[in-house]
Amino acid sequence: MLKTKRIYELPSNDDGERILVDRLWPRGLSKEKARIDEWMKEIAPSDELRNWYRHEDAKWDEFRNRYFSELETKKELVDRLRQKSRKKDVTLLFSTRAEKNNAVALKEYLEK
Repeated sequence: MLKTKRIYELPSNDDGERILVDRLWPRGLSKEKARIDEWMKEIAPSDELRNWYRHEDAKWDEFRNRYFSELETKKELVDRLRQKSRKKDVTLLFSTRAEKNNAVALKEYLEK
């Protein structure tokens, strides 16, 4: 099962495997406090796409389309995440406060 969660929220037992899917490390958070199992920065949107989007709601649909296109070129990473989520709970971690973010889009893509 796939879930999303802001990395600044306290880890819980039902998170399962905690995977950070942001390209940049979250500000002010130590690796010990983050308690991540893996940092998959390669699956995050490109810097170009991230900088273009800037969490502007009006750009959400286009962001998703562009990000999904990028994910098509990252089949190995996508397949690895899908396989993990079939075997156990996986929580995709993100740092932004925005509700429409890359982890939400990635979860949608993986569940297709």
